[in-house]
Amino acid sequence: MNSFSTVIRTASHEQHTEAETSTFMSDLLGGRLGVDAYARYTEQLWFVYEALEAGSGRLAGDPVAGPFVRPELFRLAALERDLAHLRGADWRAGLSALPATRAYADRVRECAEQWPGGYVAHHYTRYLGDLSGGQIIRDRAERTWGFERKGDGVRFYVFEEIANPAAFKRGYRELLDTVRADDLERQRIVAECRRAFALNTAVFHALAEEFPLSA
Repeated sequence: MNSFSTVIRTASHEQHTEAETSTFMSDLLGGRLGVDAYARYTEQLWFVYEALEAGSGRLAGDPVAGPFVRPELFRLAALERDLAHLRGADWRAGLSALPATRAYADRVRECAEQWPGGYVAHHYTRYLGDLSGGQIIRDRAERTWGFERKGDGVRFYVFEEIANPAAFKRGYRELLDTVRADDLERQRIVAECRRAFALNTAVFHALAEEFPLSA
C-alpha cells in the first residue's frame, strides 16, 4: 500500500505539471517577459503567503496542522524584501491582487480558520513546491534580470534556515505519512491538494492575460 505522501504526490501530478508548464511560467522562465511580469507574479505570491502565514500561530498547537507549522519555511519577510527591491520602498501602495489570486488566498484563509487538514494541503503544495521547482525559477531570474545570487529580488526562493532541503523534504513527507487523519479525511486532503493546484494555475492564466506576448 502506498504511503500517504506518495498518494498525494501522484494524485496531484497532472495538475502540478499543468501549473509548471503554464504559458505564463514558460514565457517568464524563457526570458520572453520583462522584469515587470516577474514583479507582478511576486506580488500575487504575497497575498497567498500572507493568508498561509497569518493563521499559522493559531494552528501551531493543532494536532493535525501544528507539526507542519515550521518558522524556517516562512516566506513573507523574504517576499517583502523582494517587493521593496522590485517595486521600491512604497511597494504596498501599489499592491493589488488579481481576482484569481484573491480566490486562492481566500480559500487558504478559510482552511486556516476552519479546517486544519485543508490547511495542510495548501501548506504542502506551496512550500514543498518552493523548495523544489522554486530553485529553477531563482536561477533563471538571476540570469535573466541580473539579480544578485540569492539576493534581493529572489530571496523568496532562498531558504536560509534549511541547510539540507532533501533531508527536510524527507522529514516533511514522513510528517504527511503520519498525519492525524482517517481515510476519509485523507481523501479530502488529497482533493484539496488538487484544488490548490487548480487555484494556482488560475493565477497563472490571469497573469498570462495581463502579460500577453505580442504575436
